Amino acid sequence: MTLTELSKRVGVSVVNLSLLKNNHAKAIRFSTLEAICEALECQPGDLLSFHREVSGHSVGE
Repeated sequence: MTLTELSKRVGVSVVNLSLLKNNHAKAIRFSTLEAICEALECQPGDLLSFHREVSGHSVGE
């Protein structure tokens, strides 16, 4: 599925989806996450990972 198709299904702009996809988003609404998961038939854990920041650098994955 393209970002354009996902955008139409979820009701979120392509720009905002691109920010999410490229790890540039600072936050996501639960309702948006739920809509994306419904469209992609997945769970939030399939899309998200936790990275702890230490001294301004991301640690993890």
